[in-house]
Amino acid sequence: MTTADAHRTIETVWKIEAPRLIAGLARMLRDVGQAEDLAQEALIVALERWPTDGVPDNPGAWLMTTAKRRAIDQLRHDRMRDDKQAAIDYELQPDAMTHAPDHADALDDDIGDDLLRLIFTACHPVLTRDMQVALTLRMLGGLTTPEIARAFLVPEATVAQRIVRAKRTLSEKQVPFEVPRGEELAPRLAAVLEVVYLVFNEGYTATAGDDWARPALCEEAMRLGRVLAGLAPREPEVHGLVALMEIQASRLHARTAADGTPILLLDQDRTRWDRLLIRLGLASLARAEQLGGADGNYALQAAIAACHVRALHAQDTDWARIAVLYARLAEVAPSPVVELNRAVAVSMAEGPEAGLQLVDALQDERALRDYHLLPSVRGDLLFKLGRRDEARAEFERAATLTGNAREAELLRQRAEACGDAQ
Repeated sequence: MTTADAHRTIETVWKIEAPRLIAGLARMLRDVGQAEDLAQEALIVALERWPTDGVPDNPGAWLMTTAKRRAIDQLRHDRMRDDKQAAIDYELQPDAMTHAPDHADALDDDIGDDLLRLIFTACHPVLTRDMQVALTLRMLGGLTTPEIARAFLVPEATVAQRIVRAKRTLSEKQVPFEVPRGEELAPRLAAVLEVVYLVFNEGYTATAGDDWARPALCEEAMRLGRVLAGLAPREPEVHGLVALMEIQASRLHARTAADGTPILLLDQDRTRWDRLLIRLGLASLARAEQLGGADGNYALQAAIAACHVRALHAQDTDWARIAVLYARLAEVAPSPVVELNRAVAVSMAEGPEAGLQLVDALQDERALRDYHLLPSVRGDLLFKLGRRDEARAEFERAATLTGNAREAELLRQRAEACGDAQ
């Protein structure tokens, strides 16, 4: 194996294993900052050794064992309390280091999920909401600072500061690594749900890289959402989020061609949509509505997604209802992005001119200044109105704003099509 091949393998393994690695170390150390540092050290060792020694049969377990050994060295060096040292030593018995990477069997409560603990720890109320979401996306989503910045539409330096402050605050406050119980659970759920959905969104449409989607992130977000639904079965927004993710994920296989080229919603082969996920999602949406959560943020988004999957053909889509639902969503959770989506729905229900008026009203929104979907939507509406030169300029601008290579190529193709259509 060449060094380049080894590095590509390591990158792939890291994206898959990093969240579990950090979560497992955080359970040991009760410090998410130290956990991430040790995980990064294990990655550096892999980069040094694997190109010459070869990739181990179980790379995730190798990384965990390497990081745990360094954790033991650090704990011994710092003369940690005897009880914590004994617990770590017990976990690092030879049999535990050579099997599996299942590190959940020694947990001290009935949830048994390190990743869920990590989410609730990172979403502790001692942190601001922005810090909570940024830290958890970094820890569990495996996202880089630039990727998180694009997801939040804020400068990279801002995200970096949030992450540093979050880790320092958790360490200084000695926040316990646990899932809250009883009355402490509900206030923490909102931030956790936001984090899970942002992880799902990064999987559904990657902000950067060569892949249009990262299905593994979607699957991880759905898994965490279902665990949360079991943990808080009477919370309608939990079911609303699960519904939204399941309905959206039902379209994953139809969103790309065999070569990875993106396929837009109206052009997708709906026979490739996952009917099981659709049924599960609609059932979760019904549960959210039964619990009185029809007007919840995630339930409304799920209801919009349900309009699409209920249409057997693109032309059957109830765009008027989607526009109404977006208007309600704009009242419940106002944002320029929601207004942009409402403009698309209005354009489909009432025509491109009506949609363009709404889009043009968003041109000065600061949060959308570098948001590639604003010029992309505007280009599409201009194209439909026959204003091809203007449309081409918008598609070209959108291509420069996205960090996703597949999406950028699609936008450049649409820009070229403006010239071909004249």
